[in-house]
Amino acid sequence: MEKPNSWIAHVEAFVDSARATNQQVALSSLFAASVDAIAVLVHKDLLTLEGLVIEMEQYLTTSDHVIRARGILLLAEVLSHLLEKPLDSRTVSSLVEFFTSKLEDWQALHGALIGCLALLKRTKKFGMVESNDAKSLAESFLRNVQVQSLAVRDRKLCFEVIQRLLDVYPQAVVELGDDLVYGICEAIDEEKDPRCLMLTFSLVGTLGRLFPDPSGPLGNFSSDVFDILSRYFPIYFTHPKGDGLDITRDDLSKALMDAFSSSPLFEPFVIPLLLEKLSSSLPSAKLDSLKYLNSCMPHYGADKVVKHSQVIWSNLKDVIFNLSPHRSSLSTYGSDGDMDSEVNQIANEALNCLQTAISHLNFPDQDSFLCLIIDDEDIGTRFWSVTSIKNYSGASTEIQCQLSALGSILSIASKVSVYCCTNVFQKFFSCLMDILGVSGKHASKLCVTDHNTCSDGLNFGALYLSMELLTSCRELTLSSKEFAPEVISEPRSWFYVLKNISRELCDALGSILETPESAEHVYCAVKGLQVLATFPEIYSPVSEATYEDILVMLMSIITRRNKETYLWELSLKALVQIGLWIENAHDSAKAISYNKLVIQRIVSMLQPNDSTISLSLKLVAISEISSIDLYLLTIVQAFEEAIVSNLRACFEGNLKSSGVLVPLLQCYSNQVLPRCHTCGNFNDIAVQVAVSIWNQIEYVAVFRSAILMKDVLDQVMMTMKHLVAGCTEENQFLILQKACSSLPKTFLIAESLPCALSQLEGFQCIQDTTLMSCRDEWVFSLFGSVVIALRPQTPLVNVKILLNLFVVLLLKGNMPAAQALASMVNKWPADVNKSEVSYSLDQAIEEILKSCLWTSESSSNFIDRDSCFQKYVVLGLAWIGKGLLMRGHEKLKEIAMLLLKCLVAGKNVDITLFQQHENGSKDVGQDASSHLATFAADAFHVLLSDSEDCLNKKFHATIRPLYKQRFFSSMLPILLSSIKESDPSSKTVVLYRAFGHVISDTPLAAVVGEAKKIVPTLADALAMLSLDILNKDMIYSLLLVVSGILMDDNGKAIVLENVHTIISLLIKLISYPHLMIVRETAIQCLVAISALPYARIYPYRPQVFRAVSTALDDRKRVVRQEAVRCRQAWASIA
Repeated sequence: MEKPNSWIAHVEAFVDSARATNQQVALSSLFAASVDAIAVLVHKDLLTLEGLVIEMEQYLTTSDHVIRARGILLLAEVLSHLLEKPLDSRTVSSLVEFFTSKLEDWQALHGALIGCLALLKRTKKFGMVESNDAKSLAESFLRNVQVQSLAVRDRKLCFEVIQRLLDVYPQAVVELGDDLVYGICEAIDEEKDPRCLMLTFSLVGTLGRLFPDPSGPLGNFSSDVFDILSRYFPIYFTHPKGDGLDITRDDLSKALMDAFSSSPLFEPFVIPLLLEKLSSSLPSAKLDSLKYLNSCMPHYGADKVVKHSQVIWSNLKDVIFNLSPHRSSLSTYGSDGDMDSEVNQIANEALNCLQTAISHLNFPDQDSFLCLIIDDEDIGTRFWSVTSIKNYSGASTEIQCQLSALGSILSIASKVSVYCCTNVFQKFFSCLMDILGVSGKHASKLCVTDHNTCSDGLNFGALYLSMELLTSCRELTLSSKEFAPEVISEPRSWFYVLKNISRELCDALGSILETPESAEHVYCAVKGLQVLATFPEIYSPVSEATYEDILVMLMSIITRRNKETYLWELSLKALVQIGLWIENAHDSAKAISYNKLVIQRIVSMLQPNDSTISLSLKLVAISEISSIDLYLLTIVQAFEEAIVSNLRACFEGNLKSSGVLVPLLQCYSNQVLPRCHTCGNFNDIAVQVAVSIWNQIEYVAVFRSAILMKDVLDQVMMTMKHLVAGCTEENQFLILQKACSSLPKTFLIAESLPCALSQLEGFQCIQDTTLMSCRDEWVFSLFGSVVIALRPQTPLVNVKILLNLFVVLLLKGNMPAAQALASMVNKWPADVNKSEVSYSLDQAIEEILKSCLWTSESSSNFIDRDSCFQKYVVLGLAWIGKGLLMRGHEKLKEIAMLLLKCLVAGKNVDITLFQQHENGSKDVGQDASSHLATFAADAFHVLLSDSEDCLNKKFHATIRPLYKQRFFSSMLPILLSSIKESDPSSKTVVLYRAFGHVISDTPLAAVVGEAKKIVPTLADALAMLSLDILNKDMIYSLLLVVSGILMDDNGKAIVLENVHTIISLLIKLISYPHLMIVRETAIQCLVAISALPYARIYPYRPQVFRAVSTALDDRKRVVRQEAVRCRQAWASIA
């Protein structure tokens, strides 16, 4: 704790150092510490504020202006730290009086401003400034402070002081009247700093709220204030992004806009300025003018703006018609194109401004803004011009733009209110229907093949405008608060007009889809049908029969016209949108029809005897429809039935069902199941489907055909994993019990039928002498899939027996068993006392290695075993090691050492021998140890690569952060040492292969950090591995590592040390014949090398040019393009 008088030293340190410190420099840490120390003493009542002021009197009143300024600054800074320190009114008043008086002292003004601001920030709870003191402070400020003569930091303080006075003490400062407004005008005039400008614009906005009276102070100076503000419009912001200012042009523009719109008193000046700037050639000026106009109109009020109506409409019309984007092709039709382009932003802002003008300048009893639009002769001329378009793509660009603009104007106008919509309908919609040949005087049955429309086709311009108006009507029913039931019965209302003609309009749209003239016609027709079907139930202009006919029409396209891709996709999207609308609107009547005509028809496509469209399109349709949660359960049940029936057919030897089941399961797993999660009923669905799959396997004793069953098994396994992974622990246990009960009768694990270890041994002996049947492979593989996807908290029964079962299956080549073992050890409970597992993970690993995979006594015999047995053992070790590695268990070291022993066992035998054997070659001279070394090398890929099949977050794996980096750091020295110690004349490929797997599967940042050690060996590995075609994928992976090192600043220095070797190697890989992407990446690496220091790479230019010249004739275009880029890059270093 500070001693009672120790604070004096802090005062002296702060004040006396002023002679050696420029006042404009920010407080150093020493000065800040002094302020903090004094503030703490005052806050803890170890020092009174009065006592501090008394002791500092000599510093506060001295004639030495430097010391006086420092003393005042110190007191002000201390007050800034005491905002929540209770002070009595007398003390606060005295301090205000002191700092107010110091506003006259220009040499100490900085501290005085900080002190005034600190006092004004105090709240009533802790003692705040009284109104009369605030008024005195304001008067002194306006009289003594010349703001624009100050530095930026002091100007900013001045504006903050004024803003605080206006916000907290409005009644006191309002009494200053003209003096206040004039003083603020004088203070903000010619301000240029962005931070200060944000405050000045805010000050003007506050003045607008404080002085609304036209005859008041702001009214007297409104032209002066506007003159000051107008100089900043439009905002021209030149500060670079890295200047430390947290202010953007948009921030400044928004603040200025708020100032402009703060008071109707600015209307005579602002509106003409904004309309003038609309004719500017500068896009940003146009855009800002529209934004400001859109903001000012509602703030100024209709009575102020109405006199500008004609000019506003004229200017907005010019902007909309001149800048509305046209769509030259169907690919952009129906979208807004590039919404970020300035032209589109201006056009959209003009439409927003038009909507605001119609909304606020709409007077039903007199001429309104809407009347200016619909009675405009120019609009009438353009209307008849664009409705002459028969085909959109055949029209000129000018006509296309006019159509888009007119459609936007009518759409905006009609969705403002019921009054506006009715007037637009009366003026234009009936004409459009006449042009289209649609009449409300007759009705006809809506169907796909029979429509009553004119034979020469429908006019696209009229069709487009009709759909725009139709869409606006629907939006009006959703958003308009004034939409009342009486609108339905009013004969002149838009609703009445549309209802009388809706059936005939549907007929016309149906005829377009029957014989479409263009893609644009199709788009408008489908959109029109969708809109008609998605009106709110109460205000729907279509009858129930017409609504159902729309659904029938769209469904007939789905089932009969799948070759018309664009029409088919639009119809499917329309059906989905209709279904989503029903779900959101809770429209029960329409939901029943939709379920009957759409859902039931689509799910029936999954029936085996349905041949309406291809399977892929069926799955696309049902996948899209499944996004409607209301019908998801129905779709899931249909999928379950289809999966079960096709699975049963597969087991019975139906090869056609095999081709159906794989894509069916893929769609179910990837599209449908994720949506079940959002509905909250995933568990019930997953358990039911999983149990149904197990039931089918139980019912079939023998699979009649194993042909093409591998793909089916893989997909069924993945689906089973997804089902199990998404369940809770309780439901996972139910599925696990069902899986256990489905195992062969010779080996049951269910708790109700425990199995003795002797039975397991008998099972193992049988499996060693006989091959598993196709059914047994399915059962055990699916059982492994269930275990893989379990949560760590889900209890396992008879764990020891499970481990032994999976070991036996592993030795027979069942990879799901190996992955299940890996998942078990990865999720093994850390504390066995709190789980149902009776022994630790260390014991489990010892049991696996000792009893089943490896013993020290039999290691030599293991090396002599056949290659398949070796492969299964090593892969098993790799997967178990992966599980341990991801959870960070120490037993990984033991498995890693075993893999290294296997790797070294064949270090002098070329891996190509084994590869030839795998391809069918019968080389009697090959060594069995070469196989073992190959498997061990590839095991490192299993250890470090990411797996979609198991040990991932999706399947609840335990994943320790940075596990790959730790393994990389521990294995790299060992691998480099093994390579170095190898005989130079016969360095083995397997060591380089293992090395390649380790560095290519490790995160690049960790590899780059060890680049100095890695690069030489990496170059050797590329050279040796490139000799064999089977290493092509690894070559590409290693080139990516090289590329990553070249992108790193430290890595470039390492590359320079080996530049000769690396360039020579890359030049060879430019002509690598086995993989195009290797050639492309090699050239890209050479481009990166061209940026290295000139002196080191210049000697290699001729070699690079020769190699790249060859690549210019490469058969792949992308390689030729990279070669051109590389040649240019190396040519530029001449």
